[in-house]
Amino acid sequence: MTTDRFDVDDDNGYLATTTVTSFRIIEALKRHEGATVPQLVDELELASGTVYKHLNTLQSIQYVDKDGSEYRLGLGFLELGIAARTQRNLYRQTYGSLESLAETTGGVTTLMVPEHGYGVYLTQIVPSGATDPPHQEGERAHLHATAGGKVILAYQPTETVESWLESRSLPALTPFTISDQEELRSELQSVRDRRAAHSRREQFEEWHEVAAPVTDDNDEAIGAVSIKKPVDPDSDSSDMSEFKNLLGSTVSSIESKLRLR
Repeated sequence: MTTDRFDVDDDNGYLATTTVTSFRIIEALKRHEGATVPQLVDELELASGTVYKHLNTLQSIQYVDKDGSEYRLGLGFLELGIAARTQRNLYRQTYGSLESLAETTGGVTTLMVPEHGYGVYLTQIVPSGATDPPHQEGERAHLHATAGGKVILAYQPTETVESWLESRSLPALTPFTISDQEELRSELQSVRDRRAAHSRREQFEEWHEVAAPVTDDNDEAIGAVSIKKPVDPDSDSSDMSEFKNLLGSTVSSIESKLRLR
């Protein structure tokens, strides 16, 4: 799921544009699984000298590798990503529960957390024999198009949700995505009433998802646990309601662990 990290304003003059350029190059290397200087120049519309200088710097500090004329991300980023995830108590307290949930349901289980107005897949468990989903751990997703994102929004203060709505559009990722603000507000109220959300082909047309919120002592969402499966064209049951109770008990167990710490 691509989201634009670089649509930022430098209203106060404290934005280091050279850092932004480095990360534009890093993101391009991620998208293409490696690229040459000419490819990056064409895509990012930067001078070749600028691209080369950034790549040489990243290579020198061991965050980019070079194979012939092609540059690719180095494993230094893996070290940072693992550290960022492991430092979150929510990850440490939920991994075993997500593994058990995946084994029991046969579905892909994920833990999504909110960050910078998006949802990030902090954990993703794919049980044996299950279809790999079209996203990976660490990827960002639009909150309005995912079950996990909708429960996170539903369990935020009203003013937080309204500020979030004012700051962004609601892109229609599929013909089934809710892209109207009033419709989304109504959906979030229903989600809060049910303490569960569904994404029926809203993020990817081939997938359904059901999610429940992990909340703190103020009943505000700090994350969401979800189960997702590919759409079964031969089945009339598409809302995955059979998993709701199991999902709820899993989340209750996680919240109990968090409150004991």
